[in-house]
Amino acid sequence: MEVTAKVSFVRITPRKMGLLADEIRGKGINEAMAYLTFSPRKRTAQVLKTLLKSAVANADQKGSVDVDQLFVKTILVGQGTTLKRFMPRAKGSAHRLNKKTSHVSITLSER
Repeated sequence: MEVTAKVSFVRITPRKMGLLADEIRGKGINEAMAYLTFSPRKRTAQVLKTLLKSAVANADQKGSVDVDQLFVKTILVGQGTTLKRFMPRAKGSAHRLNKKTSHVSITLSER
């Protein structure tokens, strides 16, 4: 049985999210949680850890799933909307800043 969880519009770039997502893909729940707990990318790891906890809670609610046997089957990181902001620059000009967002979905399955 598979369970999913999603988070949208996270204010972290998809490239940074994808680096951690690649590390936990295919790992068991306990191993993935431990990796995210001690990851040097604290802010990104916190978002993925919360999403992983949500997926485990979804699996627990379904009832027929052994939570200890779950592993990360797929984790997809996509680009969300880009927030466009402007910063004043020299001689009265302005440059655009693109603040990118991410959409992340995770699927857990039993071994």
